[in-house]
Amino acid sequence: MSVIKVSNLTKTYTDTEVPVHAVNGIDLTFEKGEFAAIVGPSGSGKTTILNMIGGLEKSTSGTVEVHGQDISELSSGKLIDFRLNNIGFVFQAYNLIPVLTAKENVEFIMQLQNWEKTKMNERTFAILESVGLGNRVNSKPNQLSGGQQQRVAVARALASKPQFILADEPTANLDSKSTNQLLDIMEKLNKEENITFIFSTHDQRVVDKAHRVIKVDDGKVVSDEVKN
Repeated sequence: MSVIKVSNLTKTYTDTEVPVHAVNGIDLTFEKGEFAAIVGPSGSGKTTILNMIGGLEKSTSGTVEVHGQDISELSSGKLIDFRLNNIGFVFQAYNLIPVLTAKENVEFIMQLQNWEKTKMNERTFAILESVGLGNRVNSKPNQLSGGQQQRVAVARALASKPQFILADEPTANLDSKSTNQLLDIMEKLNKEENITFIFSTHDQRVVDKAHRVIKVDDGKVVSDEVKN
């Protein structure tokens, strides 16, 4: 089942001396349960593609459809609601709220979605346990290692059961051990819960784990390989 369909997607930045064509006519489809990586050198357009799929940036032209809904047509308010209820984000910088515990960071999105308190607690403890942090629920970000903070970020992204997860360079600030642990956790969740993951990365460790690798350069797809 197709979750995301990207058609003739372009992005041109005109607030520079010379217009920058970051994305040039991309066509991509993602199915439910994929574990895919968009890869390429800095400036290739991979993060811009991910941001447009997630509705964080508006395309110059083309469409991004999520379950048939063209998100490029949504107003700013409706787009915020759509992201809240359909997309989980994991960023390079973790983006945890420093004054909140791991549990409170994970609950944050569910509170915005008005989850019932008992169900929210059950889901929070279960998802933190699944990422190996069941014993750190009351720890604040400054009491956690970088790898643990990123696992909290993954738990937060997953907690509200989104349609898919977008992960932008999620391993960039992690050492090899933390990277391998994080990727193993995400791959396990992908297999067990059929959660769709789409990465933007230039980390070979992520590329090696991915089941599909989409290479981009100069804003265009140069190859799209599904591993056996």
